[in-house]
Amino acid sequence: MSDGSPDEPPTADEVTAPPPSNPEGEGSVTVVGTAHVSQESVDEVEETLDAERPDTVAVELDEGRYRQMRGETPDDLDPGDLLGGNTVFQFLAYWMLSYVQSRMGDRFDIEPGAEQLAAVETAEELGIGVALVDREIDTTIQRFWARLGIVAKFRLLGGLAFGVTDPRVAGVTFGLAAGLVLGPVIGAFGGSVGIGAGVLGVAATAALAALGVGYLATEIVGVSGGVAGLDVDDDLLVGALAGAGAAVLVATSRIGVDLVTGTLGGFPVTALGSLALGVTIGVGVGSLAGVVVSALGLGLADDGEDELDEFDPAELTDGDVVSAMMEEFRAFSPGGAEALIDERDAYIAHNLVDLRAAGYDVVAVVGAGHRAGVESYLDSPDQLPAMESLVGTADSGGVPWGRIVGFGITGAFVGFFVLLAMAGVRNTELLRLFGAWFLINGVFAAGLAKLAGARWRSAGVGGLVAWMTSVNPLLAPGWFTGYVELRHLRVNVSDIGRLNELLSDETRSLRAIVGDMLEVPLFKLIIVVAMTNVGSVIASVLFATYVLPAFSASLDAGVAELMLRGARNSAELLVGALS
Repeated sequence: MSDGSPDEPPTADEVTAPPPSNPEGEGSVTVVGTAHVSQESVDEVEETLDAERPDTVAVELDEGRYRQMRGETPDDLDPGDLLGGNTVFQFLAYWMLSYVQSRMGDRFDIEPGAEQLAAVETAEELGIGVALVDREIDTTIQRFWARLGIVAKFRLLGGLAFGVTDPRVAGVTFGLAAGLVLGPVIGAFGGSVGIGAGVLGVAATAALAALGVGYLATEIVGVSGGVAGLDVDDDLLVGALAGAGAAVLVATSRIGVDLVTGTLGGFPVTALGSLALGVTIGVGVGSLAGVVVSALGLGLADDGEDELDEFDPAELTDGDVVSAMMEEFRAFSPGGAEALIDERDAYIAHNLVDLRAAGYDVVAVVGAGHRAGVESYLDSPDQLPAMESLVGTADSGGVPWGRIVGFGITGAFVGFFVLLAMAGVRNTELLRLFGAWFLINGVFAAGLAKLAGARWRSAGVGGLVAWMTSVNPLLAPGWFTGYVELRHLRVNVSDIGRLNELLSDETRSLRAIVGDMLEVPLFKLIIVVAMTNVGSVIASVLFATYVLPAFSASLDAGVAELMLRGARNSAELLVGALS
């Protein structure tokens, strides 16, 4: 038995005293459905417990959330859990759910989960036992993410980006990422649609002018403390506008184009020019999308505040409203609803059935969305799925396309070098090609990690292993960068609350808020890991579209022809060995 102290949070099968008041099998359960951001729910919980005086109150909490709610120092997150698999995306999903609840709590001046805390504190005052009956949050989020379809995942993350921050900023960010992928495509296939060396030369020169002028303008505004009434926080905007103006001037007048193309040569101009065009197109389309989203008021950062003002959290305890919301969520993602709602209904009901069977009279305080499902299982406990099916990690089911693609890429990379060797390509040429692969992966992975704020040692480790992790997508250079970075960072679940506080601050500029977010250990770690991985992906695309064509020019045949020659030679060698 637990003594109910914060150091020993009570679990479902280890309930605080007193003992059950009924013989085994004769207990009872009363379910109270609440809204997690409603003062009315807090009052209802307190009144119900005072009137019912049950043996124990069962709360919709796990041990981690219980400790955090009691104001204890949160446990450090396990590095292996934090860095493995799809943790970056699971973190974003959890953050989105936490942020939305936090915003609603701020809007209605109540702490999210206050009714659960009220249940615990009231039980302690009345000498009533307490049991934690919810599933571990990390298990729920992992299973939730695994069950989301690919379209639902993109919709969820897109909703986070366009809802949490200014949609125009999110649009530019998405556009920049898309542009970095589009650039190499333009470099490889642009000639077929009229984007030749002349266009790429102008684009490369315009990009260099934009970078140079934009940097100088940013520095001038930042140092001077403001120009023409502009605040220092506007230095990036000034730099972007000045850079765009310089690019337009170069594109229309061709100033310096001959100098740049003559100095850099063909390959650098092609690479820089196509990247510049890709980024320009991506940012342009992303900016337009952000403006449209902002104008339509589809983000929380804009007109969403008005919707929150009109929202009545008390409606969340109404059965019809809850049912409608659940059905909408099921339409969005049936698998996600199963992990986030149905499985937790069954998990909570399992624990309540056990308490009832032990003879306890229980008042269960759960969210309104769980009430119907839990009560259904309490009425028909024989319908409960096995507890073993509700815990542990989950996969998405179906064909494991991720692993198939991962092993396929590894095999293709090894086969590529084997076929070139069998085609008679000299070892020095193969070493040069491998060196280019190693260098471009290392530079981009380490460079973006450092840009995200990683220490030099962490960035260096990520860069050194990037070539290998690009060959095997089941690994990621960001994991290695993250493990080294964790030697200097201490992350815990309280970081989520700090991030929510920063995002809710409407008095400061976005740049200042993002700067402070990067000082939060958990956010910094996730960004460092993600940027290292992004750098490796970009490097792989650039290698395929830029380096391989340049490599082919130094050989007596194209890469495709050499691979076919290597395949023929390999087949002849194999036939000769078997005959």
